[in-house]
Amino acid sequence: MVYDGSEQDRIDRRFMAAALRLSRKHLGLTSTNPAVGTLVVRDVGNGPIIVGRGVTAVGGRPHAEAEALAEAGDLARGATAYVTLEPCAHHGRTPPCANALVSAGIVRVVGAASDPDPRVSGKGYAILRAAGVEVKEGVLAREASNQLAGYMNRSVRKRPEVILKLALSADGMIGRRGEGQIEITGPIARRLVHVMRAETDAILIGIGTALADDPELTVRLPGLRARSPARIVLDRLARLPATSKLARSANDVPVFVAACSEIDTLNKAELERAGVKFLATETYDGRVALPELLEDLGNHGMSRIIVEGGADTARAFLDEGLVDRIALFYGPEAIGTDGIAAPIGRDHIPAGFELVREARFGEDSFAEWIREI
Repeated sequence: MVYDGSEQDRIDRRFMAAALRLSRKHLGLTSTNPAVGTLVVRDVGNGPIIVGRGVTAVGGRPHAEAEALAEAGDLARGATAYVTLEPCAHHGRTPPCANALVSAGIVRVVGAASDPDPRVSGKGYAILRAAGVEVKEGVLAREASNQLAGYMNRSVRKRPEVILKLALSADGMIGRRGEGQIEITGPIARRLVHVMRAETDAILIGIGTALADDPELTVRLPGLRARSPARIVLDRLARLPATSKLARSANDVPVFVAACSEIDTLNKAELERAGVKFLATETYDGRVALPELLEDLGNHGMSRIIVEGGADTARAFLDEGLVDRIALFYGPEAIGTDGIAAPIGRDHIPAGFELVREARFGEDSFAEWIREI
């Protein structure tokens, strides 16, 4: 069936949106590879239908294109492939995905985001075009780049994407002095935070928050508990108690302490016996050197980390220009004069950030900003 240009554009956007939804299935689980979604679609006489689906496998292999082609089988010949990221063009243990699409008989490829990896950038599409495959680039590219920002950051900035997540009261506070962790938002918003955690590689907090709140920082949604990311504590002197919830759960979910050379060696030994791992870091102006730490986390294969607290840690990342995404949850109640002021708010977002999403969850509101990579 032949469609006019506007109808084909609508179809392409529809299937690309579906491929993006599929790719979220393994977000945060694909190691150094991006979580890509691929759909193989063909018209069997009554309109286009999906005959193959693929998402980058847990651990990063196989790639989404290989998974979708395997499911489609012979139905891939003469079909269209929708890919959320430009198909890879470099040889590893398996042939490039661009070549696999050609060999399977795909006649049209619709792509979303371009791959910034110099081994791929433009080369994947060039392989397809040289083989006579019709290529349409940039369909929902902005949405795809947003979803793949962790991979993009590692490719371009050589560090993970940093997501600053804060829950603020109606008067812009993130807590009450001397009370440790308090609930600011309702259950729906808190569940969304757990989904965010499940899609990242690590959660990062400062030692002040670790001591005051004794948090667990795991994913506590039914069916997603196994997707709890690593926990990282900025703890220059290794003060994290070996009796803390973080240390006591270190053998179940990894815990990393970013410490410097002047650490408490006795407590370090206790923490190591509990299963806590240490990241050797440099000191700058009496603090952990954040750019160097992020570079090391990128070398560990991390692509997305959430900074969850506290105010000093959030301010440090903001002051150094290391935040890439801001996610603010607002509760309906004010805290008052004994509150801890947030270092950021809806009315003072740093320059260069663009509002990309707003939502309401009962009485709570949510807003998200990103900056261009």
